[in-house]
Amino acid sequence: MKTLLQYVYAPLLFCASLGVAAYAIGVRGLAPVWLLPLFGAVLACSFLAEACAPYEPRWNRDHGDRGRDLLHALVNELSNGLALAAIPLVAASLPGQGLAVGRVLWQAPFAVQLLAAIVVADLGITLAHWLSHRVPWLWRLHAVHHSVRRLYGFNGLMKHPLHQAVEALAGIAPLLLIGMPADVAAVLAFAIAVQLLLQHSNVDMRIGALRHLVAWAPVHRYHHIRYGKAGDVNFGLFFTAWDHLLGTAFDARGHRLSSEDLGIGSRPDYPDGYWAQLVEPFRSRREQPSPPPPPGLCRSRSIS
Repeated sequence: MKTLLQYVYAPLLFCASLGVAAYAIGVRGLAPVWLLPLFGAVLACSFLAEACAPYEPRWNRDHGDRGRDLLHALVNELSNGLALAAIPLVAASLPGQGLAVGRVLWQAPFAVQLLAAIVVADLGITLAHWLSHRVPWLWRLHAVHHSVRRLYGFNGLMKHPLHQAVEALAGIAPLLLIGMPADVAAVLAFAIAVQLLLQHSNVDMRIGALRHLVAWAPVHRYHHIRYGKAGDVNFGLFFTAWDHLLGTAFDARGHRLSSEDLGIGSRPDYPDGYWAQLVEPFRSRREQPSPPPPPGLCRSRSIS
């Protein structure tokens, strides 16, 4: 049973949850509020799978961070909900509602609309993420997310709210400019939340060739290593294609990560509390040199 779970967990959870969401909202026309209990079910499945087939059993134990991560998730998902509620007003005030590409796209079957929205949002969010490792003020906001010392589902929702706003704007603005409907936006936000859970999951997944296509945990974990520029890899949210184009794709299947590999190597003193993390980007702190990566993580020119 454990082996079966390792192989089917990620593709089954992603496809089943998005299929139900798309059918309920896009086909049946239910209110987006029904996505809340559905996401609760996805969370329950996530934690159950992590308990049954963990990548690192120690990451399932509370490190004194669960309350903080829950607060991050609640604040950020509430912000997402408020932003979704404002989409009809924002979209109505923007130019571009009559653009041909929008008229054609938003009249296509809902599944096509959702896939197109995911691809466009993924490109925008990935580029914002990539820039967040290169632009100092963006990195200071993004560093909150990189301060974690274990990886489990909730880490995907653990972000500074200002950095979440930057990424959301980069991903959603192009779609709003061509008149994205509110129901597509709601399911897109749901898809992003599910993908973030799978990216940071503590399930010991066996995804085979899908690691060359989808940015789930076996690929994304290397982005969280603490060895300075060595972690500037695998920026993609949904797909790995953008990293191949950026030259930042990396895979080191032979190196199994532990808590000692995670965090911000130049800031081992990064604060752990929620409120301290909100103000930390606005403080002036001295950084120390990051430790060098171990040999098992030096198999690519992008990380050597």
